[in-house]
Amino acid sequence: MRPKARALTHVGSARDQFPVPEPMPDGAILDAYSQAVIHAAEVVSPSVVYIEVTHAPAGQRAGGGASPSRPLRPGPHSTGSGFVFTPDGYVLTNSHVVHGAGRIDVALSDGRRTRAELVGDDPDTDLAVIRIGANDLVAAHLGDSHTIRVGQVAIAIGNPYGFQYSVTAGVVSALGRSLRSQSGRLIDNVLQTDAALNPGNSGGPLVSSRAEVIGVNTASILPAQGICFAIAINTAKFVAAQLIRDGRVERAWLGIAGQNVELHRRVVRFHDLKTQSGVMAASIEIDSPADRAGLKRGDVIVRFGGQPVAGSDDLQRLLTGDQVGKKSEIVVIRGTEKLEYEIVAGSRPAPRS
Repeated sequence: MRPKARALTHVGSARDQFPVPEPMPDGAILDAYSQAVIHAAEVVSPSVVYIEVTHAPAGQRAGGGASPSRPLRPGPHSTGSGFVFTPDGYVLTNSHVVHGAGRIDVALSDGRRTRAELVGDDPDTDLAVIRIGANDLVAAHLGDSHTIRVGQVAIAIGNPYGFQYSVTAGVVSALGRSLRSQSGRLIDNVLQTDAALNPGNSGGPLVSSRAEVIGVNTASILPAQGICFAIAINTAKFVAAQLIRDGRVERAWLGIAGQNVELHRRVVRFHDLKTQSGVMAASIEIDSPADRAGLKRGDVIVRFGGQPVAGSDDLQRLLTGDQVGKKSEIVVIRGTEKLEYEIVAGSRPAPRS
């Protein structure tokens, strides 16, 4: 006996069951984008400040005043941007904007002008904190740079060429870039954006469409167009907290003047090294952690704290503040030998004025 044939029922296509919405008109899309930029600019602009710096000769610094016998003489001027991030007047900006300042003047978005004192600056991340004495300040909301995605809207607010409170918009072009600071140290986790930055934007906020600060604008590549960089806000939070607490950022120090060198292939194979290069100790400071550990000039560092070291940038990344006072393993190549030492990193000496 044959089974009864089942009747076919027309159920329609997926398009019939789940209609695809009509695409938004181009005008509506542009209006939504414009509204996002407008909203972010309106929320954050009251926190943005215009910074004017009078640079002082060596030995004369902002906040220190002038000697009665040697009054502070006017020096070269420069300008930049910053933004208030606490209601009591702390302002984030770039180190290169205020480093070596004799006097710092700040103009607020409501027209008020005030003097500022330098709380601390960190050339290694190109970040600085200044403080102003003013009431009724609007503090910008700091976001989380870990949540940023490539392609999301990025809005830069600042004072390029003295044109105060200028707004440019683009997208986050890339994450996790590395940028070399003026001190020579590599800054990690830098954001790349095509939001236009020009001289004077330095220190201003890079803002998301939610009006949260996601970065501190710091640099652009000239003559390229649309390649600009901002220090991720999570890095800025960490640095700012240390600057407010200590006036400087503590980093570990070994007392080595390093130089990147290639290793002989036979040495790499014989010792089964993870890298084909290392950091040669061109010189070692007397009574430094490296000197006390037994390292010698010409040693090539290939491992520190259990991590491979292929060059100075690797070593710098590992010499964080939590390494100070901590015993770590350091592996060097001396001639053709591989030697292991224990080293206790010290605090990095403060730069000389």
